[in-house]
Amino acid sequence: MDINKRTILWIVFAVSLVFLWNQWMVHTGQPSMFAPAPAKQAAAPANAAATPAPAAQAAAGAAAAVPGAAAPFKSEIVTITTDVFKMDIDTLGGQIKRLELLKYKDGIDPTKNQLLFQEAGNRVYLGQTGLVGAPNLPNHHTGFVVRPGPRVLGDANQIQLVMDAEQGGVRLTKTFTFKRGDYVVDVRHDVTNTGTTPLNPELYLQLVHDGNKPEGSSWLNPSFIAPTLYTAADHYKKLSFEKIEKEDAAQRENPGKPFTPDHPTKADNGWFAISQHFFVSAFVPQQKITHDIFTKKVAANTYAIGVVQPLGMVNPGVTVTNNAKLYTGPQEEKPLEKVSPGLELVKDYGMLTIIAKPMYWVMEHIHSALGNWGWTIIAFTILIKLIFFPLSAASYRSMAKMKVVTPKMTAIRERHKGDPQKMNQAMMELYKTEKINPLGGCLPILVQMPVFIALYWVLNASVEMRGAPWLGWITDLTKPDPYFVLPVLYAISMYITTKLNPQPADPMQAKMMMFMPLAFSLMFLFFPSGLVLYWVVNNVLSIAQQWVITKKIVPADVK
Repeated sequence: MDINKRTILWIVFAVSLVFLWNQWMVHTGQPSMFAPAPAKQAAAPANAAATPAPAAQAAAGAAAAVPGAAAPFKSEIVTITTDVFKMDIDTLGGQIKRLELLKYKDGIDPTKNQLLFQEAGNRVYLGQTGLVGAPNLPNHHTGFVVRPGPRVLGDANQIQLVMDAEQGGVRLTKTFTFKRGDYVVDVRHDVTNTGTTPLNPELYLQLVHDGNKPEGSSWLNPSFIAPTLYTAADHYKKLSFEKIEKEDAAQRENPGKPFTPDHPTKADNGWFAISQHFFVSAFVPQQKITHDIFTKKVAANTYAIGVVQPLGMVNPGVTVTNNAKLYTGPQEEKPLEKVSPGLELVKDYGMLTIIAKPMYWVMEHIHSALGNWGWTIIAFTILIKLIFFPLSAASYRSMAKMKVVTPKMTAIRERHKGDPQKMNQAMMELYKTEKINPLGGCLPILVQMPVFIALYWVLNASVEMRGAPWLGWITDLTKPDPYFVLPVLYAISMYITTKLNPQPADPMQAKMMMFMPLAFSLMFLFFPSGLVLYWVVNNVLSIAQQWVITKKIVPADVK
């Protein structure tokens, strides 16, 4: 058993060294050892997106561009400012080109606001809509004329941006409605047949994004950008740009071969989105209309996810209306739940969602009373400690008894020094006689590890805690302690805990046990400060509990 313990300690020690070296590389701007080498990306063209090809073959490739005979359209950017964001919409195609969140700072440069939609450098993030189903219909390459109206919300509760385009015998009117305090934009499309023959147009909605990795992502504090979608039948689905790239390559290599994408292709409900760390942009198409769902590569290193909805037969002089919603903002559970069923699932708690989600629910209620996420974490830690009190108390009693019998254990080791089998048999007999569980000291840690990992995901996923301060130097609980105060306090608490535990008879094990607090404290330099705060408070409460129990059980001469 001592050999096994020593092996485990050496493994933990080796893994800790590798982990620390990797984190130091990431901290100093070097690539992570665990991250794949970045692929060489081709430069995306200025207008990277293309009209989507829906599942219906008749729509494939339709409405590719403005007629060549038309004079070049001079586009302009219309900026709408509300109390929560600024949105830039291009009159060329009515594309959403830029969105700046006014209440959230950028994760890399806190002097700037968080951007979602953008088109700059190697970043492409666009919202596009248009028509397919017949040649030359208005799409996101068509010039739109903007109707006059206010561009700043001001004291009003809502404002609208209305723009029109007409070609191919169809007039398309886009109406964007913005409301106070709301990250939802109502997107209405009015399609009027201005020609002399019936038409059967289809409306597409799509989000376009580059395939570059997000900045500032590391193995310990991962970030991501990915297409996601939800249908009532298939529920939440998280895709990847890499997967779309592979599917596109497979289709090109086998153009005549039937292809089924790795996601649902038809639904009359749900939504699709570009999800990222803390934020999401999601289109919610008009419900109860069966639509095709597509993902595709639209340009070099640029991909789209979207839907195509039939509008039915439109006779001359008739107007049909389609109402969709676009949510673009923070991943806050309650507002997301109100927008569309399943949209709150973009707040990804990882594989421990079953623990993390109720954990956040409890913390949210505590926060509503305390008003500070740092004190909420402390109160939550005390609550967890009370829940696990019987288990940890039994464990500490077992460790205290083991401290009492340490002289007997040492004598057994000396007596059976040359016969490990007999030594282990004698040890197990001693444990049985003294009613000691040799693994009792590990139980509190093992039981709390799921809680610890789930709390990590809560901190990593909850935009509510992004930028949330605690005391003085802790200005963001989702980021590491800038002055390493909490990791040092953790090291001190772990050292005290080690001294309270029975000391291993093996000198090498004893040294390793003394070194482990330092190793884990170095690891905690890179952990979110809220997580380290939880562990420090947990250790302090454990020390108090262990000291009281040890004082009652261990004789003074043994201490």
